[in-house]
Amino acid sequence: MARRYSVQRQRGFTLIALFCFVLLYLPMVTLVAYAFNAGISTSNWEGVSLRWFHAAAANERIIDATLRSLTIAPIAGLIATVAATMAALATTRTAPYPGLTFKYAFINQPLMVPEIVTAVALLVVFSQVKVWTGYSGLGYLIAAHTAFCIPFAYLPIKARLETMDLTLERAAADLYARPWMVFRRVTLPLLWPGILAGFMLAFVVSLDDVVITEFVKSAGQETLPTYMLGQLRRQATPEMNAISTVFLGLSIAVVTLFFFLSRRKD
Repeated sequence: MARRYSVQRQRGFTLIALFCFVLLYLPMVTLVAYAFNAGISTSNWEGVSLRWFHAAAANERIIDATLRSLTIAPIAGLIATVAATMAALATTRTAPYPGLTFKYAFINQPLMVPEIVTAVALLVVFSQVKVWTGYSGLGYLIAAHTAFCIPFAYLPIKARLETMDLTLERAAADLYARPWMVFRRVTLPLLWPGILAGFMLAFVVSLDDVVITEFVKSAGQETLPTYMLGQLRRQATPEMNAISTVFLGLSIAVVTLFFFLSRRKD
C-alpha cells in the first residue's frame, strides 16, 4: 500500500525548517538581549543592566508617543472591527449576485495597494480637509488607521462566518425570532472568536504602522514607531532595544490573551 505524501518526510525538511526559524527569531533574541546591555553600544556587550528600560520610562517624549499610540490603536481597531463585521455579514449572508466579487476586491484593496500610495493619497485628501476646516487633531490619524485596518479585521471575520453552520440561525428564524434577535443571540456569540481575531490584527497593525502615520501626522503627533524611526536616524542606542522589547512583550500578551479567550468561546 502506497504511503501518503507528506512534506515532513522529505530529506532535509527538518534542517530547512530549523534554519528558517533561526533566521526569523535570532534577530529578535539579539534585540532583546542587547536591551539589557549596560553599555551604550548596540554591538559590544558590557554587562547586564536595566538602565535603558529606566531611561525609556523616564523619557517624556517616549511616554507621550506611547500614550498617543495606545490611544489611536484601540479606537481605530474598534471602528475597523465594527465596519469589517458589517461588511462581512453583508458579503456572506446573501446569495451570490453580480458584483459581489468586485466588493471583495474593493474591501481588500488596501492589502494589495502599496502602502506608500495609500499614504500619499491620504496626505492629499487630509491636507485639503485641514485647509477647509482648520482642524489638525488626532482625528486624521484615527481615520487613516481605521481605513487601512478594515481589511485586516475583515478577513478573519469573513472566514469565521463562512465556516459557521447556518442551522441554528435558521432554527431561530423558524421560531419567529427577529433578525436582530437572531444576530444578538445566535450569530454574534458564534462569531465572537473571529471578531476578537479581527480586532487583534487591526490593533497590532495600527500600533506599529510607520509609513502612513509619517505622512498623515501633524506637528507634535509622534507615535511610538515614528519616534523610534526618528531616533534611529540620529543615534542607535539600547534604549530603542528596550522599547522594542516592551513592544514584543505587549504583542505576545495580546496573542496569548486572544488564544485563551478563543479557547473559552470554542
